[in-house]
Amino acid sequence: MPRPTGPRQAAALLAALVTVTAFCAADAVARSYPFGPRTRSVNDLGNQYVPFHAHLWDLLHGRADGGLLVNWRSGFGASFLPDLGTYLTSPFALLVAVFPRDEIDLAVYVITVLKVASAGAAMAWLLLSLRPGRWWAAGLLGASYALCGWTVASAVYNVMWLDGLIALPLLCLVGEWTLNGRRPVLGVVVVAAAWIANFYTAYMATLAAGLVLLLRLWLSGLPRRQRLAAAGRAGLTVALGTGLAAPLVTVVYFGTTHASPGRFRDFTPVATEDLLARLLPTTYGFGSPALYVGTTALLLALALPFHRAAPRQVRTGWTLLVAGVTLSMQWGPTQLLWHAFAAPQGSSYRQAFVLCALLVIAAWHSLSYGPPDRRALCAAGALLALIAALASRSDLVRPLAWPVLLLAAAGALAGLALLARTDGGRPLDNGRRGAPAVFAVVLLLGTQLGEATATSAVATRLRLGHMDDYAPWGDRRQQQAEAIARADGWPRYRTDPGREQTVGNDPLLVGGQGAQYYSSHTSDLLFRTLTALGGGWTSGGRSLQSLDNAVTDVIFSVGARVHSPPDPHQNWFPQDGSRVTVSRQAVPPLVTVRPSGASARTNVSAFGSSPYRNQELLLGTRVYTVPRLTVGTGVGKRTITAQCPVDSEVYLWAPHFAGTARLTGDSAPGPTGRFRSDRNLSKIAAMQRLGTVPPSGRLRIELSPTATGTVPDGAVGCLDTARLRTAVERLKATGATEVTVSGGTIRAELPAGSTGTAVVAAPRIAGWRCAAGDAPAVPAREYYGLIAVPLDGSSTSVTCTFHPPGLRLGTTVGGASLLALILLGALTAVRRRRRFHGERPKHLIS
Repeated sequence: MPRPTGPRQAAALLAALVTVTAFCAADAVARSYPFGPRTRSVNDLGNQYVPFHAHLWDLLHGRADGGLLVNWRSGFGASFLPDLGTYLTSPFALLVAVFPRDEIDLAVYVITVLKVASAGAAMAWLLLSLRPGRWWAAGLLGASYALCGWTVASAVYNVMWLDGLIALPLLCLVGEWTLNGRRPVLGVVVVAAAWIANFYTAYMATLAAGLVLLLRLWLSGLPRRQRLAAAGRAGLTVALGTGLAAPLVTVVYFGTTHASPGRFRDFTPVATEDLLARLLPTTYGFGSPALYVGTTALLLALALPFHRAAPRQVRTGWTLLVAGVTLSMQWGPTQLLWHAFAAPQGSSYRQAFVLCALLVIAAWHSLSYGPPDRRALCAAGALLALIAALASRSDLVRPLAWPVLLLAAAGALAGLALLARTDGGRPLDNGRRGAPAVFAVVLLLGTQLGEATATSAVATRLRLGHMDDYAPWGDRRQQQAEAIARADGWPRYRTDPGREQTVGNDPLLVGGQGAQYYSSHTSDLLFRTLTALGGGWTSGGRSLQSLDNAVTDVIFSVGARVHSPPDPHQNWFPQDGSRVTVSRQAVPPLVTVRPSGASARTNVSAFGSSPYRNQELLLGTRVYTVPRLTVGTGVGKRTITAQCPVDSEVYLWAPHFAGTARLTGDSAPGPTGRFRSDRNLSKIAAMQRLGTVPPSGRLRIELSPTATGTVPDGAVGCLDTARLRTAVERLKATGATEVTVSGGTIRAELPAGSTGTAVVAAPRIAGWRCAAGDAPAVPAREYYGLIAVPLDGSSTSVTCTFHPPGLRLGTTVGGASLLALILLGALTAVRRRRRFHGERPKHLIS
């Protein structure tokens, strides 16, 4: 392969080409999108990341409801900067703007491929910066890093984590600059870019780069004073870089402190055989560390301790570092340290890419001193055989792993042995280029491509088999988006995308403004408010669902609601040919006025145990009858009977019930309520409307459970729709005459002489400041979880503005860091000029 301009550029290009080829070939083999009919939108990729990229598309094209501060589509008004900093601040994310809106899935896929390729290129560049060597070998190992098990098994559906995969070699490169006293300003910029792109994985990458730098300092042979000076430069670089990223990092941090607590499990290390199994190709398991780096790289890393051409300190240092990091992944305190002292919700080994990087760097040190000799290769082969023998006891090793491993080991050992023979034991940058050497290179590249493709394809297929998955953009979403666009009346009223959700963030994907919201920053206050009102959720309370209820629609000014048939991709129910429809309801404006007796200091903790009574508290009127229930049993079914006013609407609240419910007997056919909950309380079912009370006044609900569950006392509520209409007219008469929303500011014009409390139909999350009339803005009050502003009768307007918690602190830190960086740049320029003048040749001096 010709070199573009130099060995580093050639190595980076080769790594990127091998990475893209293997990555796309694997998806083609697995028949995964966009190369086949199988969706790749599993788990949070479909629920969170694709919808957030769709919202970014809307922001970039001026079509979003809200701006950088507030997302008015989700959660009835959510803080957006924390989500932006967590999911969308990678420079690659901006590429969504060049794709059509209905090709958002393809946009995210292209971004994923580019990130993985960039990680391979960055690692190849780093390897040649650590030690000289052949460019093709650096490219091969760079691709090994990019296509590591962590990437293909865990990170490809957590797109923002891939920024950490890129950041680690770049931060190690910054460490090299600080070691040599070079590029101080650029080093700060790289650190800042890494932390802005994704601070979570950048934190892990920074720890790893620090360990690499410490080892490099130990191996450098520099005097103690110079080592301390280099360490000091590195510390200053990291401090200034993270300081520049502070405006975003602090907002994300405070966003997590106000988030729903979620559900986290204590760390339990995996068995040794499972840990070793994940070093082998085509193994897969969600709860174990994906450590595969390719058989060639693994053999080279295993050969390093026995490679006599490498200095003893190099062999000892890198071997101990790899072993130490491996052990740190299996011990609770250090595992917590790797995850920034916050137990992860989900996979416990999100730092596995760090160990993959160290294995690849160790492999490079083994190869850069010349191909391992026969003794070292035999020792590495024996260790690989021992790893395979121990791993064979793991259930993670499937039958396909053995032929792939045998072929890969044979190809790698043959290629390395042939390379050692053709080079005659000399270092790689001085070896001869003959036909045997070319064949060795082709053999190693072919081995890498083959096993990486197989490993990635297996991970794609198995991941799809045991995780929730979601269809890419299609007819269903297009119909939803078109229906919402026709009905949209924001900010006069909200249009909810509907109870029958497609993904966890439907409002971001298809439009509208609703309760539905899935994020790591879903506020605890919103979670508790919607739960008290009968809302449902999954993911331990971080994925809130739409609540199809007439009373809550009035409370939150939902004037239009989309009704979709069940998603055919999920195969829950056979389709009956029904289409997307929209229902409308008269609702008050977003800002209403409650009487003087309503306290603006009432908070969400004042709610009781009944969601029907809690809804009435927010509405300000009694509209429900909560009857006494009689529970019966039948063959495989349970029944609930009760007495309610004729023609009232029947709702069932059964948060811990899983199955279906419907009205039977002389009741008119109504909708079938689908309840989804589980025993470990990671899912809670939402309240469901079942139909209308028959003329007899006696209703009968038939339950068809799909799992063990419970139905609480007070589960049935019968809504008096006439009383609800009266309440709506009262709230409209006293509510705002005009409401305008601009970014993070909402302003309402009120009738003259309004007294009591102005209530904004949005959650009172931390950061809201409000003012009545021309009064100075103060922190907003709370009215049962909503924004509240006291009125004294003299003000005819209310203005509320959102300031994300942590933004002011982060801006201050960022400004100070920027000033320090400018001073550092000026000082560096002055030193460079003095050095230039001081080293000018004498014959140039007149």
